[in-house]
Amino acid sequence: MRILLVGASGTIGSTIAKELEGEHEIIRAGRNGADVSVDHTSVESIKNMYQQVGKIDAVVNAAGGANFASLSELTPELNERGIQSKLKGQVNLVLLGLDYVNDGGSFTLTTGVMMDDPIPLGASAAMANGGVKAFVKAASIEMPRGIRINSVSPNIVQESWDRLGTFFAGFEPVPVQRVARAFKKSVVGKQTGQNFEVY
Repeated sequence: MRILLVGASGTIGSTIAKELEGEHEIIRAGRNGADVSVDHTSVESIKNMYQQVGKIDAVVNAAGGANFASLSELTPELNERGIQSKLKGQVNLVLLGLDYVNDGGSFTLTTGVMMDDPIPLGASAAMANGGVKAFVKAASIEMPRGIRINSVSPNIVQESWDRLGTFFAGFEPVPVQRVARAFKKSVVGKQTGQNFEVY
């Protein structure tokens, strides 16, 4: 398969690439150090990426962020990052990519544990994650030409624990390799409309 991987340079993205590249052609997309440049918060940038890449069999997204802030300090401006990056950015990858994905292909997006197991300072990220999960479930019944769509919901990964662990007190981190395998399950499997949890 010819797979477009957005966010390929991150901790999870780079591990997904290693998991898939032995058997498939991986086109890495991101803001830097990639085969093709993309800012997934920009509609024009997404359009340009797809025009450069052409027809593909799968789109995998491991990019997206949100601001961590207490609810009393969460302004509309701070909340906007999660909306633009984690929510709209991922949805737009699907809306703008449908014509580029071959019959029977797939999209795999990223959600996260915080929507189901909330943490302090995590309301904005949880909101965006939940929106993506709902979009995937609803979109799956309307996807054309046998195209599938799923999401992966990772827990905090061991490889990011030193940097982010203080936000996830009491959580049991998971190896990033387990998360990458869930993405592979989505890409090469047959399920659709699913949110694969890696907790």
